[in-house]
Parts: sequence; structure tokens; C-alpha cells
Amino acid sequence: MAKRIVFMGTPSFSVPILQALADQYQILGVVTQPDRPVGRKRQLAASPVKQAAEKLGLPVLQPEKLTQSSAMDQIIAWQPDFIITAAYGQFLPEKLLQAARIGAINVHGSLLPKYRGGAPVQYALLNGDAETGITIMYMVKAMDAGEMLAQASIPITQNDDTGTLFQKLSQVGCDLLLATLPKLINQTITPVAQDESQVVLAPTLKREDEQLDLTQPAMVVDRKIRALRPHPGAYLLVKGQRLKIWQAVPLQEKTTATPGTIVSRSKHALCVAAGQGTILSLKTVQPAGKPQQDISAYLNGHQELVSGGELLDK
Repeated sequence: MAKRIVFMGTPSFSVPILQALADQYQILGVVTQPDRPVGRKRQLAASPVKQAAEKLGLPVLQPEKLTQSSAMDQIIAWQPDFIITAAYGQFLPEKLLQAARIGAINVHGSLLPKYRGGAPVQYALLNGDAETGITIMYMVKAMDAGEMLAQASIPITQNDDTGTLFQKLSQVGCDLLLATLPKLINQTITPVAQDESQVVLAPTLKREDEQLDLTQPAMVVDRKIRALRPHPGAYLLVKGQRLKIWQAVPLQEKTTATPGTIVSRSKHALCVAAGQGTILSLKTVQPAGKPQQDISAYLNGHQELVSGGELLDK
């Protein structure tokens, strides 16, 4: 039974998949992104996958770019049966895809062909989807366009955010991959082409996508807050400063107030008008340069925010 694998991944999502593969297969090496500066002090930190690989005693490669790199030469020299990626973060050159004896396989966080791209989980939340899932697929030169080998779905709850969905999907991907690999090895699986007419793209979110728009209904604003949680966070511009909104609740009540108007303020609540007469109750916020705090603590320092006043900059 073929067991030689090169694993490629970077965030926490990828770690359980690597650990499960290491229990059952021979991992020749692990490829992940270079160490990056993190936090306010901008100290270099290893990716979660690198940390996990080192604990497992596995060789680690960290090319800035795969094309024409010594890392790619090493992967090819290993002659793997499989190259398996899970949120690696770079395109794989055609030469590398062809280096896998059985196949180059990707664990993708959506139900393809919906949400090809770098932010499939975020877009599922942004669009209010009822479910998301994992697709195991062959990798090809085009982004997330390869033939599908297996899929599994999970529901999206009102409490889910990108962080919780990544945790759930990581385990789903782990189980689905372990069930799929033996079928590939034994040639008892039939790949299925994606329906190009059903393709939906999910490009990586940009910095300008982080600002909330209160002219949208409260439910839509809440979906964006959850899609950008736990990283990088969504914000409102208040008195020229970014106020990150980490948690909010759309209310059932309606209002005739203009979006951005403070509908009500009490010791423990700040309710703001949003689009289509809806109301959003802010729960957990983070002023610029300060830690997260519940709305009560924030309001203690902002007595100027009163019912009928404006929250947002004009």
C-alpha cells in the first residue's frame, strides 16, 4: 500500500489533518509558509503547521515561492505517492503537481464548485449559507478547478464564525481524507468533474472589506462580523477611530431612525439603527489600541453617546 506523502499546509486548520496522516502514512516532509512577524511587537513566529511538524520530528521546508526553488527540487526528489495540501497558501507549479506518483490532492473548505478561492468559509458566512463543507479534489493548474473525489457537508449555525467553522471543517476534512486515500490507492473511486456553470468565486478578503456598512440590514452586518472573526475583525469608524465590533446581535424590533443613529443607550446596551429599519445591538467591541471589552465597559468611557445621537462619522 502506497504511503509516501508530502504535506503542505499553514494555519491551524491544517494541523489535525497532518497529525492524522502522520499516524497512518509516511510523511516525507512538510511544506509551509515562511515564519512571519505577528503581534504588536512584530516578532517572527512559525506557522501552526511548522510547530506541529517539528513536534512530530518531520523535515520542514519553507520556500518564499515554490517556483524554481530548492524546496521544489527536494519535493520532486522525494518521489512522493501523494502531495496533499490543506490551506497551504501558494499555487503549486505544474511540474510539482506531476511529481506525485498517484496524485496531488487538496482538502478545500467548501462544497465545490461553490467558493473557489482563498476565503471560502468567509463567503459562506457573508452570504448567509445554510451549510458548508469539505471537498477532496485533484489539484490542477487552475484555482480549485480539479476533479472532485469526495464531499461532506455541515450546517452553519447562527453562532458560527470563521474560527468555529474552520475547527469543525478541519475535523471533517481529516475524516474525509482518511476515508478517501485508500480508495485512491486501490483505484476504487471515480473522480467527478466540476460543473463550470455553478462556479462561485471566493477571493481573499481585502483590507477595505473590513469596514461595516450600517446601511445594510442588521442580519447582513452580523454575518460580516462573524465572517471576519477571529481575524482580522470588522470595524465601524467612530470619531475618526476604528472601533472593532467583535460581537453584535440583530434585534427583532424595528426603527424609523437613519442607519448609524443610536436608537437606545443604557448602562449595558448600545443599539444602533441599520438598514431597512433594523436594529443592531453591539455586545463586544475593541477601541483602537485597546483590548476587547464588553459594551458596558466601553459605554462607561463614552458618556457622549446618547439615544438619538449619531454613532458614525459623517
